[in-house]
Amino acid sequence: MEEREGDVRWDGLCSRDAAARAAALEHVGQAVLRRGGAAAAPRVLARLLMLAKRCPFRDVREKSEAILSGVQELGIRIPRPLGHGPSRFIPEKETIQVGNEDAMMHTLFADSFATLGRLDNVTLVMVFHPQYLESFLKTQHYLLQMDGPLPLHYRHYIGIMAAARHQCSYLVNLHVNDFLHVGGDPKWLNGLENAPQKLQNLGELNKMLAHRPWLITKEHIEQLLKTEENSWSLAELIHAVVLLTHYHSLASFTFGCGISPEIDCEGGHTFRPPSVSNYCICDMTNGYHRMDDIHASPTTTESVCEVEALMEKMKQLQECRDEEEASQEEMATRFEREKRESMFVCSSEDEESAPTRDVSRHFEDTSYGYKDFSRHGMHVPTFRAQDYSWEDHGYSLVNRLYPDVGQLLDEKFHIAYNLTYNTMAMHKDVDTSMLRRAIWNYIHCMFGIRYDDYDYGEINQLLDRSFKVYIKTVVCTPEKTTKRMYDSFWRQFEHSEKGQTTLSPLPLLTTPSAPQVHVNLLLVEARMQAELLYALRAITRYMT
Repeated sequence: MEEREGDVRWDGLCSRDAAARAAALEHVGQAVLRRGGAAAAPRVLARLLMLAKRCPFRDVREKSEAILSGVQELGIRIPRPLGHGPSRFIPEKETIQVGNEDAMMHTLFADSFATLGRLDNVTLVMVFHPQYLESFLKTQHYLLQMDGPLPLHYRHYIGIMAAARHQCSYLVNLHVNDFLHVGGDPKWLNGLENAPQKLQNLGELNKMLAHRPWLITKEHIEQLLKTEENSWSLAELIHAVVLLTHYHSLASFTFGCGISPEIDCEGGHTFRPPSVSNYCICDMTNGYHRMDDIHASPTTTESVCEVEALMEKMKQLQECRDEEEASQEEMATRFEREKRESMFVCSSEDEESAPTRDVSRHFEDTSYGYKDFSRHGMHVPTFRAQDYSWEDHGYSLVNRLYPDVGQLLDEKFHIAYNLTYNTMAMHKDVDTSMLRRAIWNYIHCMFGIRYDDYDYGEINQLLDRSFKVYIKTVVCTPEKTTKRMYDSFWRQFEHSEKGQTTLSPLPLLTTPSAPQVHVNLLLVEARMQAELLYALRAITRYMT
């Protein structure tokens, strides 16, 4: 589909061929600057700003900057970025600057830009862990753009529905633009009631998956599959379920890492000149930072003590495992205790949420949420993983009805779960599998999922209360995540005022933020798998 805004066509800018990009840039420049800059609409200028700052191709960055300068010389005000980098939580100096990436990261950036037409802030934060990012981008590309049961505009609209459940205006804005770009009807964006009945029928499953997936039954599945002219096929429903769970969990990552609005979206730029107390983003690249951009870190001595205390706990737990194994009855009791206690771990209602615009028109029943369950003390039934697991049941069902997606998801789950650099702060050759498993299983425990071979008593030994508050907030009510919560967990990894943590030989990973991003990847994938297990179990029960 031809991509254009008024007289300006953007075709060719995403090409890997330099000659094609040069021709496209020449056309954009002529279209914008003709008639004394009359073609320079605000949306066009905002997009040029995005290209100047975030395009992985140097020629596009430089030409876009030159076009903006030409517009400014004509006396037309040009936009400047708001915010400082891709995340409100991570200092920009710790993130990679587009144009300074190594060859491997450049390939990832170029792939993302060629596929999406942008290098988004999620990508710029996920690149702390390139192996995971590659798998994530491959999976997302398949879900949104490759052959599949659902038409392209349905896919983006489902993404909007899912992100809106958590008031994630960042993802809603992105997919509103993508929905329109692939030919979606603008009327649907006025509210869910303006979308086809088939999509409206998905609303109930959307809200349960997002907030209370344990309530999903085969009757809910049957209702979607047998609704006469508005019915879903099994393959379509699997595609929709994967999209819903993908965007629920991506909303958790977006809020959990404080992702900033895209430069060319609402809240990402301004046409107002900077005030004396403000400054342009170019100042950041020249080394100027406000004081509140610099994260206070604990002293090296405190950090070393915290890390070593955690390592000692892991060592003691391993010794206990080797010496004595708890009975199945005791293991079950510990699970139920941890599940019950997790209900009383909740984020502060007084914390100020990240600002969002009203996105409630994209879903129904705005009062429905996880907080209702915890307040009313409703019981979460136990889901035994040995009866229905991703590896033995979910994977094959997805792969059968939506070929290759089961494999892509399985790869992504495994990379997130097994991702390790065998370090904890300055300590090398550390086996962190016990800690990673505790985080993953704690999330599944909150959703009622039990692994018979896991001792849930380890969770309280390894995860302190502030960490549990952060995990539960990001997973269950991500829109309530604050920078204070983000800064408060795992401070021990910020062991130097210079921000040098020994996580990996990769230079980008020698920053305090890499472990926190890693934790968020675990939260994202554990949440997505938990939601999928409940939905896929219900579909399996319907089929049998």
